[in-house]
Amino acid sequence: MNTAKSISSNPMGRRSFFEAGSLALGGLGLSDLLKARAQAKEDRVAAVDTSVILIWLQGGPSHMETYDMKPDAPLDYRGLLSPISTVVPGLDVCEYLPMHAAVADKFTIIRSIAHNFANHAGGAGRFLSGYNPIRVLDPKAQFPCLGPVVSKMLDGHRDPAMPRYVASSQNVYGGGGAGLGPAYLPFTVGGDPNSPDFKVNNLSLAPAMRTRLDDRRSLLTSIDDLRREVDSSGLMDSMDQFNQEAVDLLTSEKAREAFDLSKEDPKLRDRYGRHKWGQRALLARRLVEAGTSFVTMQMQSPGIEGGIGNWDIHAVNGHLYDDTRARLPVFDRAIATLVQDIYERGLDKKVMLVVTGEFGRTPRINSRKGTASKVLQPGRDHYPYAMSVLVAGGGMETGQVVGSTTAKGERPKTRRLDPNDLLATVYRHLGIDHQAMVPDTSGRPVPLIPHGEPIRELL
Repeated sequence: MNTAKSISSNPMGRRSFFEAGSLALGGLGLSDLLKARAQAKEDRVAAVDTSVILIWLQGGPSHMETYDMKPDAPLDYRGLLSPISTVVPGLDVCEYLPMHAAVADKFTIIRSIAHNFANHAGGAGRFLSGYNPIRVLDPKAQFPCLGPVVSKMLDGHRDPAMPRYVASSQNVYGGGGAGLGPAYLPFTVGGDPNSPDFKVNNLSLAPAMRTRLDDRRSLLTSIDDLRREVDSSGLMDSMDQFNQEAVDLLTSEKAREAFDLSKEDPKLRDRYGRHKWGQRALLARRLVEAGTSFVTMQMQSPGIEGGIGNWDIHAVNGHLYDDTRARLPVFDRAIATLVQDIYERGLDKKVMLVVTGEFGRTPRINSRKGTASKVLQPGRDHYPYAMSVLVAGGGMETGQVVGSTTAKGERPKTRRLDPNDLLATVYRHLGIDHQAMVPDTSGRPVPLIPHGEPIRELL
């Protein structure tokens, strides 16, 4: 239970704003993309105004250094870091997450999710699709994953002025559309939103182009009106819909404003942190608030000094404690501020936040010679048998811990959960029937997930 319960007048003058461009995903033009989506519409969706932010920690964060510390375990398991108390009794987090500690009543930690795939691609494919990958190193080609499924299932149910699915990169292990095809891949926003020259090339049109497009659209509308007089079948309206939706998105003031971080109070941007992770988190909030249904933001390589990469902290890749001490304060600020911002803006019922990677790390520390350092140093390897996930918002019960692991963090001890249970919870929040059918790569209909039920403690 819950223990606390316009663009500027001179848009082209901004280096941080957008350049002219057009949307093309997987070789499809925007009108082709929209047409392909319309041909595959699915009606098993409730009319709800909800959205999801997935913060993806590619590489797999250590549960033992974040949300499931074991201070009473032997040293080679617990490591050198200590837990701290939060505003929720019994919910402790790592000492390098003090901002998390202050808002713990607004999120829940799930400590008992587990699966069996220790490879990055296989683990991500398993986590995001709900299916065991047939080819572990190539999961994208097998079963559709969370983002593309949401994009497909919500087609026609949400605001056409906003892209339905946005991601900071298409290069997410296990993030493919598989049998759904390229029509449901994300609108990709690469780069660093903290950079002064951050821009979204695939959205807006230069003012001159916008004027020409408006003139052309008016002309076509006049011609089409004449054609409709002799077209009693309604076919003309159907054909126009795809191009009209393309124009709506490309000329959308709403979409351009949502992507324009200069609209935010600089003090709020400072709260998130003036780095890639903080500004990606802020951009995610702006997008879902404006009407995007699903946003995936990767948090690797935060763009600060120290060369921090993804969360794959084997000893050969880096020093476990040096990396953690540098990484977690950046992560702490971005995530805790996002959680607080969601609640402060009254989005806590509309927006569900999920923070996770593809798996956890080995409970027992491994020491190896670092590739760069050339000295013996501590690290942890891939480990799918225990992991922690943070969830917030979504009208869920917060300020709690769901499940537990054994004394050394090796396996779920109570309330063992599957990634599919989390997927079912996400689909429920979005009004999607998690037993709805989608095609696999052979065209055979399969359920969104083969098993799993919404997590009752969150409902």
